[in-house]
Amino acid sequence: MTFISANDCFAIFGARGMAGSAIARALSSKGYSTQLKPSRQELDLLDGDAVSAWMQKMSPDVVVLAAAKVGGIQANDSYPSDFLLENLKIQTHVIESAWRQGVRRLLFLGSSCIYPKFAHQPICEESLLTGSLEPTNAWYAIAKITGIKLCEALRIQHGFDAISLMPTNLYGPGDNYHPTNSHVLPALIRRFHEAKQRGESEVVCWGTGRPLREFLHADDLGNACVFALEHWSAIVENAPCDSSGERLAFLNVGTGVDLSIRELAEQVAETIGFRGAIRWDTTKPDGTPKKQLDMSRLHAMGWTAQIPLVEGLGLAYQDFKSALVDQRLRG
Repeated sequence: MTFISANDCFAIFGARGMAGSAIARALSSKGYSTQLKPSRQELDLLDGDAVSAWMQKMSPDVVVLAAAKVGGIQANDSYPSDFLLENLKIQTHVIESAWRQGVRRLLFLGSSCIYPKFAHQPICEESLLTGSLEPTNAWYAIAKITGIKLCEALRIQHGFDAISLMPTNLYGPGDNYHPTNSHVLPALIRRFHEAKQRGESEVVCWGTGRPLREFLHADDLGNACVFALEHWSAIVENAPCDSSGERLAFLNVGTGVDLSIRELAEQVAETIGFRGAIRWDTTKPDGTPKKQLDMSRLHAMGWTAQIPLVEGLGLAYQDFKSALVDQRLRG
């Protein structure tokens, strides 16, 4: 049984971002070709009235919400109100408008940062709200938790078929390679590339290198989203449940395999061909010590990631070099 069809019209918010574009590619590859992908210029998701009017006019069957204000540790720590307010507005406007306009299905894309800083590893879905968040991304995490709970509340009270997926750290085509506002993997790619180009003898990386992280290629996420839309409905009786038998409001998405940031830096250096030393600046924060997702529920449904990190890093580096060329052409 599948819960979407080739005749459905899909609205993908955030379709020009890394996650959203991967979801659009995955939908197209499976024959779901009718897609609405409004840009920021076409639709301001911070404007609730505009979102409601757009939803009423376009009448999509399925909504995918991949739009969000995102950034790394420094950005989250520097602009807490922006990360909380903007994400709360985007989520509320899209999710509420989709429900009020009679959208049949909705997929909300969250983040594994919703879990407590010291959650039991690997992290299962029941860990949500069982402890304190990592302070350096708490504002973003709180917004995402609110989005999950809004989807859950609309299902419980109104029978709205809204599901949520919580991906681990993403990388891949369309990533943000900004020198200060990007996540760890794209930041490392840029740092090692520039060091190689300049002939530098060492690269300085933040923290101790000991924290453990899990990384998922964006195209694996895209395929997971399509799989979930096809095979998981939150309102059917056989929907995934937690350990107490209650229907789950969200599922983890990752590889289930982690590695240290030190090992990641070494792999990035190898991929790029940087032969110098790696020095660790221990005055900078590490963040959460370990974050590995329990993938048992999505695996039991029949989905697993297909792109190993060593292959994905090569693809990501090619994307980074393409981004540099595009910047020069635009300049």
